[in-house]
Amino acid sequence: MKKTIILIVLSHVLAFACMGQSSNERILKELDEVIGKKKEHCEERERTIAQLKQRLANEYDNAQRYTICSELFTQYLHYQADSALHYVDEMERYVGSAKPQRAEADVIINRADAMGVMGAYNEALQTLEQIDRNLVTPDVRLKYYYAMRTYYGWMADYTIILSEKEKYIRKTACYRDSVLMLVPEGPGRSISLAEKMLLESQFDAAIPVLNKTLSAPMSMQEKAYVNYTLASVYEAKGDVEMQIYYLAQTAIIDLTMAVREYASLQRLAWVLYRQGDIERAYRYLRCSMEDAVACNARLRFLEVTEVFPIVNDGYSDSVANERRMMNIFFFTLAVIALLLVIVALRLYSWNKKLSLMRVNLSAANEELKTVNEKLAQTGKIKEVYIARYLDKCVSYLDKLEQYRRLLEKLAMASRIDDLFKTIRSDQFLRDERKNFYMEFDKSFLELFPNFIDDFNALLTDDGKIYPKKGELLSTELRIFALIRLGVTDTARIAHFLGYSLATVYNYRSRIRNKVKVNKEDFEQEVMKL
Repeated sequence: MKKTIILIVLSHVLAFACMGQSSNERILKELDEVIGKKKEHCEERERTIAQLKQRLANEYDNAQRYTICSELFTQYLHYQADSALHYVDEMERYVGSAKPQRAEADVIINRADAMGVMGAYNEALQTLEQIDRNLVTPDVRLKYYYAMRTYYGWMADYTIILSEKEKYIRKTACYRDSVLMLVPEGPGRSISLAEKMLLESQFDAAIPVLNKTLSAPMSMQEKAYVNYTLASVYEAKGDVEMQIYYLAQTAIIDLTMAVREYASLQRLAWVLYRQGDIERAYRYLRCSMEDAVACNARLRFLEVTEVFPIVNDGYSDSVANERRMMNIFFFTLAVIALLLVIVALRLYSWNKKLSLMRVNLSAANEELKTVNEKLAQTGKIKEVYIARYLDKCVSYLDKLEQYRRLLEKLAMASRIDDLFKTIRSDQFLRDERKNFYMEFDKSFLELFPNFIDDFNALLTDDGKIYPKKGELLSTELRIFALIRLGVTDTARIAHFLGYSLATVYNYRSRIRNKVKVNKEDFEQEVMKL
């Protein structure tokens, strides 16, 4: 565990050498991670304590029992103060088996330390007054001075009366001077010296002393004290960023060591609160309060409770603001969602209309295609019939010319009887009309080769019509061929075929009576063939 802690702290020190003031967020995130693992660090300390208790249960030598109880006291002092006090009582049981003078003084000082952590300051002072510093060894006297300096430091922090606070600060300074007279060179001396410089406002002199100490070998507890003192120096200088950094470093060490009686985290929380980081300040104070209660550290609990209501109110306001912002956000989101639904519905409606337009457009395209086909077909019909009409006209002119010459020959030969006979004969017209209909039939069937079959498909079985041998179209088929070409007027059909109106009407009526489709739609169907 100690190796892990040393590696963590060394990494922090090395990282700080290459980081600026903007790195505080990084170290605060590291502290957040350590707080998240607080239970694991406490479990590790509990395992260490359990091993010591097991050793104590199996040990029969009272001197060794005294030593183990001393170790248990050290483990419990800043972790669970009432348990630490219990093992002071256990040490007193075995004090006779240890070095008498040193053991008795250690028990007294340890008892005072435990009482001080628990807030029993008067009892702690009364206990320390049992020691005659003139009769103890220098190392015990140094430990006594440390205890008295710590006691008056607690009293200075605890009292709210300014005159009393100043008195306790002076006494703390006196015992610090006593410590400096006895403490050897090392981290302990550097820390005390820096504290003295801090009280004398020698900030720039204190910082190099502490920075040099950080690079020297020391215990994790001493490293925490160095970082905490650096934080105090930078606080006095007004450098908030560096104060935050070193308080965070101290808190990381404290929590990694599973220390519950500390001042770093609650001080850091208050600084962060003033910096506007209310959520983190609230979490740090909650952690500090939980640890102070678990340790039964009265002073630390009071320190937390002094600022916790303020931070809690700020946190509550922050939470209320966040909730209000969330409500606004959700309301805005709901409005946006509603707008999206409306837009979606509009898009769906537009898409539906667009689909309908596509269907209509497709139908229109089909109709246009049909019309184009009909136009193309009409154009073809016109092309075929115009060509044939021109050919027929030329042919008629030639025949008329031949007919004129025939009459001229008969007249010149004075064949009057033959002339009158030829003029009175209608054979010429019959032949030409027959040829005309034959040409019409050929032209029509070239355009509509399936007309006869398609036309008969509209008729019943007994009403089907087929041309006679030697014919292309019968009279009935020719009538409806004209209708297919768009000639629907009975008078025009009669004139074209040389029939009377009644004859054409009868043909049309007779055929209409033999159709399978609706009689009214029959001729429309013929026009589609």
